[in-house]
Amino acid sequence: MFKKYTIPYNLDDPKATLAHREIILQKPFLKRLYTEWYKEFITVSKSVGKGIYVEIGSGGGFLKEVFPQIETSDILDLPVVDKVFSAEKMPYKENELGCIMMLNVFHHIPRPYLFLEEAERTLLKGGKIIMIEPANSNLGRFIYKHFHHEPFEEKGPREIQAGNPLTNSNQALPHIYFERDLQQFGKDFPSLKITRIKYHTPFLYVLSGGVSRSAMLPYFMYNFAKCLEWLLKPVSKKLGLFCTVEIEKI
Repeated sequence: MFKKYTIPYNLDDPKATLAHREIILQKPFLKRLYTEWYKEFITVSKSVGKGIYVEIGSGGGFLKEVFPQIETSDILDLPVVDKVFSAEKMPYKENELGCIMMLNVFHHIPRPYLFLEEAERTLLKGGKIIMIEPANSNLGRFIYKHFHHEPFEEKGPREIQAGNPLTNSNQALPHIYFERDLQQFGKDFPSLKITRIKYHTPFLYVLSGGVSRSAMLPYFMYNFAKCLEWLLKPVSKKLGLFCTVEIEKI
């Protein structure tokens, strides 16, 4: 019998974000997955090697614990972050940032084009954005449209309603900006270049139970599940539930 985690707060309440953070830290299977995603963030950041490293939407995670060099931030005023600001207006100077990291955040930004304008302004030359987001794969569309509370509208508009930082979203926004409207991206942000889009993680997150349920497998089977995912890499474009997007300022 799988345990269901019930959060006694509205999702837009800062207490809900802190509760999700505690769930992640207490679940070894899920924490291991986050740690592997963070390792990729750290690798990309160190490949730049200069400037300020900043994470957007840090409140629900623990990147600071494994990468103390970063400045954490959130739109919510939380005790676990260094700064509070909107991704649409960042408190940094021009050409100051080496890397911007985001985990499941881009699809919650009401006007993503404003964030990308800010990234274009604040990143130094050679600086990067690295994000992990829901993927527009065959399996991803099915899962997100039928089993997730957030909408997934791949034919939707390029912005969402503001006001509710967590309940307002469109999980397809990364697909819209970086795949569907790729030509528009090139016109709007000429100094930003998408260097990589990688689909991955077809079932590890589901097996972890996320922040809603207990893990479906014991922790000692994590490596076995990871091996199965590796075998599925050739069909990750069809099965991946997440995608890593890397963007460089040129």
